[in-house]
Amino acid sequence: MLSLLRRAVVPVLALALCVGVGVFTVRPSLGHAEAEELTSGFAFDTVPLNAAPPDARQQRDVQPNLERIRAWISAVGAAVSVTDLRGLGRAADACLVDPRDDSVTVLPVPGTGGYERFTLDPDGLPYDATMAPMGCVPADLDENGAMDFVVYYWGRSPVVFLNSGRGAPTSGDFTAHELVSPMEVWNTSAMSVADVDGDGHLDIIAGNYFPDGARVLDPNARGDERMRMQHSMGDAQNAGINRLLLTEPTGDEGELPRITDASTAMPKSSAHAWTLAFGWQDLTGNQLPDLYVANDFGPDDLLVNTSKQGDVRFSEVVAGKDMTTPGSQVLGHGSFKGMGVAYTWNPGDELPLLMISNITTPYALHESNYAFVGDGRADPGAALLAGESPYEQAAEGLGLARSGWSWDIKSGDFDNSGVDELLQTTGFLKGEHNRWPELQELAMGNDDLLNRPELWPKFQLGDDLSGHEHNPLWTLAEDGRYYDLAPELGIDAPWLSRGLALSDVDGDGALDALVANQWENSVLLRNRTPNASDAAYLRLLRRGAAGGWVDVIGAEVTHEIDGETKRTQLYPANGHAGASGPEVQLALPDGEPTEATITWRGATGTHQSTVDVRPGHHTVELGTDGTAVLR
Repeated sequence: MLSLLRRAVVPVLALALCVGVGVFTVRPSLGHAEAEELTSGFAFDTVPLNAAPPDARQQRDVQPNLERIRAWISAVGAAVSVTDLRGLGRAADACLVDPRDDSVTVLPVPGTGGYERFTLDPDGLPYDATMAPMGCVPADLDENGAMDFVVYYWGRSPVVFLNSGRGAPTSGDFTAHELVSPMEVWNTSAMSVADVDGDGHLDIIAGNYFPDGARVLDPNARGDERMRMQHSMGDAQNAGINRLLLTEPTGDEGELPRITDASTAMPKSSAHAWTLAFGWQDLTGNQLPDLYVANDFGPDDLLVNTSKQGDVRFSEVVAGKDMTTPGSQVLGHGSFKGMGVAYTWNPGDELPLLMISNITTPYALHESNYAFVGDGRADPGAALLAGESPYEQAAEGLGLARSGWSWDIKSGDFDNSGVDELLQTTGFLKGEHNRWPELQELAMGNDDLLNRPELWPKFQLGDDLSGHEHNPLWTLAEDGRYYDLAPELGIDAPWLSRGLALSDVDGDGALDALVANQWENSVLLRNRTPNASDAAYLRLLRRGAAGGWVDVIGAEVTHEIDGETKRTQLYPANGHAGASGPEVQLALPDGEPTEATITWRGATGTHQSTVDVRPGHHTVELGTDGTAVLR
């Protein structure tokens, strides 16, 4: 009798336990009325940025050793940036990388006036079909007041296109220069700029993916001994070497600045990682940018900056493990595929939310995005300087854990509410044949075999790996969770997206987004928010070495929203394959003016000044004496 009772009770208890666990793991969702209320502040039109070029291809030529995984190797390369080349007072000129013909095109964003679009070609420098552009970063390196571009590639080191033009740009305004001489064979997949050592000049960091010297895109490079895939899915350290290059302008227009290689300042774990994104932000309050390095196939790195002019110093911050956070989600230990970085400061925050893209496809590699939030300690900056992490991982609780195979991510206030949204790109290979079973086998295989591409399963044109996902638009609701509003807003097309660039391109006050898509047309998400006038945009400028007005990258602007301090820092090139406009967006609820406090660091030290700001686009001239003049 007792045995029969046990046999009857045990299944019931097991079922009850499963149901109970299921209830606690169901993700909250918005009701219809809540979704309508949240979406009421948003509206977007989708506008093409380009069209398929003649003889557009769908994958790249690769060396024979990589032929079996040709589609995998061909999965990146689309990128976009936006800046101001015409002196419009807003960023409305795009630099778009299209892998279908490996073009780097400068163009006016649709609807912002016109000039003939043109390409940036490295004329006079070594360049052939074994090289391909991967991104385009705006940076006025000679400081003449005309924006230059740094284009980075697989198959060669980056090229600087110095700009001598004024007014409507043409190809003749740009001349190509080697960033490093002589040219080296790099395979760069990420690049960003910041004033790393506080001397007032922009420095460049390049994330090199495949090993230096590897002829990835050369179909004649049979037996290339330099070519290796990662030697681990969770701790790979055999990539190309990340480079940190300090610049010092000569003072002459049209001259490349003096370059000093400071790469040895980076810890080995960062220097040799398979890096896909960088994120600069001053987290300690010393007006020097700290660096988050998002790495594929291994732990990311948070590096605290204590540099002096000409002397770069970073120290790693690694969080301690606890009983509740999986080791793979502990800052500095994480073994997921870091592919994008964004910061967002909500009003009242002492630390920004730090959002990291990972692979989060259901029934596939279901990892987790990271959303690191402050743990509430009184002085988080001091903790970081002491090597302690003031962050805890909270992606699941915030609703941000899962989005698909994710790449670039950018934060911006699309409805001018004072609280940023997060826009994220997704997708890997788009096809008809699901190859997740093969990839799962690879991910669970022996790490000692991973670096040999001939032992990988085939990934070819027509195969699908997370190819039909959409780009989420994460929006914070009153319950403290983020929800994806893209489907409700009709911007959930299943693009294969890589890079994002944000700017109010048309000057109506609403933040727009440029989306770089892989093997298909890129698009502009033109924002039609009804609260367009409730924002100010500040272009922060100082006098450059060659006499021009240049952007003060790294400056911080604070103002009050409902009695709480809202912070914004200017690092437009954070992330993967996208660079936003060089302006600071300030939400002004109800269109009321505000007093904005600007803090910046230059060669003569740290300065702070205040300006009264009204809605619209403004230029602020920052003086070496610490003055700020609103124009």
